[in-house]
Amino acid sequence: MKIYNSLSKRKEEFIPLEGNKVKMYACGITVSGEAHIGHGYQALIYDIMRKYLKKLGYDVTYARNYTDVDDKIIAKSHETGIPADEYAAKMIENINKVMAGFHVDDPDVWLKATENIENIIEFVSTLIDKGHAYATKNGDVYFDVESFPAYGRLSNRNIEDALDGVRVDNDDEKKNAYDFALWKSAKAGEIYWESPWGKGRPGWHIECSAMNRAAFGEQIDIHGGGRDLIFPHHENEIAQTEALTGKPFVKYWTHNGLIKVNGQKMSKSLGNSLLLNELLEKYSDEAVKFALLQTNYRNDINITDDLFPEAEKHLYDFYSVLALVDKITVKLKGMELTVDGDDAMKAAELSEKIDGEFNACMSDDFNTALALSNLFGYFKELKKNLAEKTTGGYFAALGMAVQIRKTYSLLGLFKKVPAEYVAWYEEKNAEDIPAEVKAVAEERWQARASKDWAKSDELRAKLAEMGYAVKDSKTGYELIKN
Repeated sequence: MKIYNSLSKRKEEFIPLEGNKVKMYACGITVSGEAHIGHGYQALIYDIMRKYLKKLGYDVTYARNYTDVDDKIIAKSHETGIPADEYAAKMIENINKVMAGFHVDDPDVWLKATENIENIIEFVSTLIDKGHAYATKNGDVYFDVESFPAYGRLSNRNIEDALDGVRVDNDDEKKNAYDFALWKSAKAGEIYWESPWGKGRPGWHIECSAMNRAAFGEQIDIHGGGRDLIFPHHENEIAQTEALTGKPFVKYWTHNGLIKVNGQKMSKSLGNSLLLNELLEKYSDEAVKFALLQTNYRNDINITDDLFPEAEKHLYDFYSVLALVDKITVKLKGMELTVDGDDAMKAAELSEKIDGEFNACMSDDFNTALALSNLFGYFKELKKNLAEKTTGGYFAALGMAVQIRKTYSLLGLFKKVPAEYVAWYEEKNAEDIPAEVKAVAEERWQARASKDWAKSDELRAKLAEMGYAVKDSKTGYELIKN
């Protein structure tokens, strides 16, 4: 198993810190608004990582956090008139419902900043005692970046570059402009907790370090998050944690790519954020997953207008084959069949190949893109076996179908009843086809039935002009929007 380590900038063999145990943490959502596709993607990726490591036999404990107090949440509280803690609780409830609809499993451990205030205060106090942090007369506490010589090694920045493109706190009492807040004094009307430095709340960066320490101790195996967190968030986590413990904080740093919409970075300021609940109203959760997982997790994903429809069409083709397999399975159950040794061996080899190749892809830094590309070859082979119409062919096809569904369920795919998915897709897409297009398609089908090939070709060309392609089968046809 190899994992790309953002710290070393290379793939490394995965060897846990403590035998077979894996301690894994991923930065979760700041609950200042509803979950968007980027939140869903990151949750999906780290859920898959956890599940694959467990498949390999590792004893994984996966923790994830909610940032439920910060500047954005306080701003939303002022805007809505809802107390910050109530606003955050409501957002968490909404986000949990959406993630349940996306069918991403919960982590083993949920962590919240507001439930770790004592741990955070103790962490900050120790940093002050060790000379790595200082309090101001206003009740703010800052980390002294110059006290940690290794600062910048994750992001490849030196201290002089630390201010570049990053918003910093304006405070005349800071020793240096690039020192970052561990504890923020409360302004009038803000949520606060009592501390040795006065009323205040945690800075953003300290919460993950303190919660990790409370949940796992001084070191963890895997820490994940979006690539936009490398600096300053994860850089600051390293500084404050290693300044406290004197030990390497994380063995493997992993970062997923960012979401772009038609080539632009997704952001609220550009008005191109894609809310996850709105996407799931249009597309199946599996179609969204299939679309996202076609890109290696470390690369950015560009969401175009046809990304999700194409993913849904691929799944429809796959599920159509699985539905046919289910029908054949029902027929074969009522028959007495004898499968010879060669046929049984062929079926076993095909199943082993599917799972083995999947494992090879995933063991190479969780390469879901390659694993999904293999599906097209498997389904081609599956249909070939069905077309043989022999006992051996059917047996091989049934074995392949079972293995595909078992193996790829780890990615959240093929968990639906095939016939139901096929019917849902056809009904959904039939609603989008204009009546005049359906009429031409029906006329063409009748022309084919009458073997009037010239008329059939003429009507096919007319459908193309109307923006539709037609795919024929023995039992009917399918209209596909160009």
